[in-house]
Amino acid sequence: MLRVVENHSLRHPMPRTAAFFDLDKTVIAKSSTLTFSKSFYQGGLINRRAVLRTAYAQFVFLAGGADHDQMERMREYLSALCRGWNVQLVKELVAETLHDLIDPIIYDEAASLIEEHHTAGRDVVIVSTSGAEVVEPIGELLGADRVVATRMIVGDDGCFTGEVEYYAYGPTKAAAIRELAESEGYDLSRCYAYSDSATDLPMLEAVGHPHAVNPDRALRREALARGWPILDFNRPVRLKQRIRGFSVPPRPALVAAAAVGAAAATAGLVWYASRRRSAAA
Repeated sequence: MLRVVENHSLRHPMPRTAAFFDLDKTVIAKSSTLTFSKSFYQGGLINRRAVLRTAYAQFVFLAGGADHDQMERMREYLSALCRGWNVQLVKELVAETLHDLIDPIIYDEAASLIEEHHTAGRDVVIVSTSGAEVVEPIGELLGADRVVATRMIVGDDGCFTGEVEYYAYGPTKAAAIRELAESEGYDLSRCYAYSDSATDLPMLEAVGHPHAVNPDRALRREALARGWPILDFNRPVRLKQRIRGFSVPPRPALVAAAAVGAAAATAGLVWYASRRRSAAA
């Protein structure tokens, strides 16, 4: 008589898992959208005044992060700024400058974490408030399996209308994660999430293993109260250098990066000061 032995591992496969990463100041050291301002200026999409304003916004973002009100103001400004931009041109400009602008500011620690999660069999998902035209190429560069990002409405002329189709921010990030979990079979109780901002608390609360990375004050306070791990990422490094065994950029690269950052911050402060003087007059 034929004996049938049931394979319970096949009947009850282990649920899939994923690691969800915020992008700005979690995986890369700056704001992904604002980092491309010089490229957009050279491509004729924005003027010099807009470059100075984005430089100031980058300075504020790096100095202390952005709370809900600041994020809303930034969203409104960027939505209005990109109205009329040709989407194909934006994609081309991002593709042309991606490696020069983004590769040097990827945190070594984040890249290592992404590798570890992939090795453990987890999908890696980038969940970012920045626009899809910027985030998707960065996700590909990082080797992410999926990307969740803000989507702008594109008109029949192939240009942004200035209206937002989907805003990946706050609770909507958590909702997107839950939708992915349902469609991909992720067990969220066994999933991981990483972010620097208290605005991402809903995303962090949605998984079983939340982590605060370079947290702002509000998130650090929450992480300490809840016993969440707090990670400090501070080693931006080119991916090619990691492959060759380097974990810290050569000294000249660090000096150059500091000089560029100081110049951008100074330009932003000059623009802000002139604006204050004009308002006072």
